[in-house]
Amino acid sequence: MSLKGQFLQQKQIFATVTRFFLLVALTGCSTVTTNQYEATARTTFTWKVHYFTNPSRNLERIETFGSTSLLNRNGEKPEGAVIGPDERELWWAALPPQPTLDEIEQRQQPGEQTSTPGLLRDVDYQITYRSGNQTVTLPTNYDVYREVVKAYPSQTPLELTLGINDASVEKAEPKFEN
Repeated sequence: MSLKGQFLQQKQIFATVTRFFLLVALTGCSTVTTNQYEATARTTFTWKVHYFTNPSRNLERIETFGSTSLLNRNGEKPEGAVIGPDERELWWAALPPQPTLDEIEQRQQPGEQTSTPGLLRDVDYQITYRSGNQTVTLPTNYDVYREVVKAYPSQTPLELTLGINDASVEKAEPKFEN
């Protein structure tokens, strides 16, 4: 096959793959408009320690220790908040106790080395909304959480863009009435 023929074949394959992904993107997403909604952000602190069996070959496992969580709802300060608001306007529970050397060594296996304990910060975002007579709760992201926080006090209707198979909320935009 000539170079020109190979190029045309690759071009056709690329066009077919592009059409396929565009079709998936267009058919996999839908929108919902709602004026009944709330967003939550579960903030979690967790202590973790790396256990290395061979640091030069990156053979490691991670153990988690104490953890604390706090549920933020619609941007309001939750009961039990100790830290915050942070740079993303999220509140956090008190730090869990740092694992002791004895606790770390109890989980250590022969031949392993350990790292110093590290604090993992994690946030899990969700949105709950009414669609018809059904209440739906889906995972979301920080941007959607912030849009809900801004719209919630006035209960401005939101247009929600759902992800593939309507399994998440990817975008929220205020829907102003004319």
